[in-house]
Amino acid sequence: MEHPAEIIRNDRVELRRWRADDAAAMDRLVIDALPHLLPWMPWAAEHDFAAVADYTARSEQWWLDGEAYNFAITTDGELVGSCSLMRRIGPGALEIGYWIHQGWTGRGLVTMAAAALVREAFALPEVERLEIHTDSANTASIAVARRLGFTEISRRPSPGGPCAPARAGVDVIWELRR
Repeated sequence: MEHPAEIIRNDRVELRRWRADDAAAMDRLVIDALPHLLPWMPWAAEHDFAAVADYTARSEQWWLDGEAYNFAITTDGELVGSCSLMRRIGPGALEIGYWIHQGWTGRGLVTMAAAALVREAFALPEVERLEIHTDSANTASIAVARRLGFTEISRRPSPGGPCAPARAGVDVIWELRR
């Protein structure tokens, strides 16, 4: 199985593969970004160093297994967010996920990071389509999907309803085909 590059550059962002020894840096970033993450990301409410250390350690194994490719988003050498390609939506497809620290929003960095993931994903011979899953209330994430040419293919109630305070509880699935 082929994997994406471990370091990916696109315009003003550099993505680098998360490693186990990145736990402390990721923890600091998440703690600082909690006010921005808590309304949208269910995992943020359960944040602690042990969860981050587990995530960064497991990211190494997921990479080797081809299950997920998790990247730190950096700009000018500063850690600003995280993004991923995940194999959880079936054969021939990858899901893209992303978040960024509130101090770096509105600069196009997430769009640049997600565009880099699109390019890397479609360089993998088995990948025919990509999906981005957003909550219907998350206009910033929806804007990223639209800017990259993804098409809305479905809306469905979130399992268990809204799982974070700002969420409407409606999952919007966006798709882009090779």
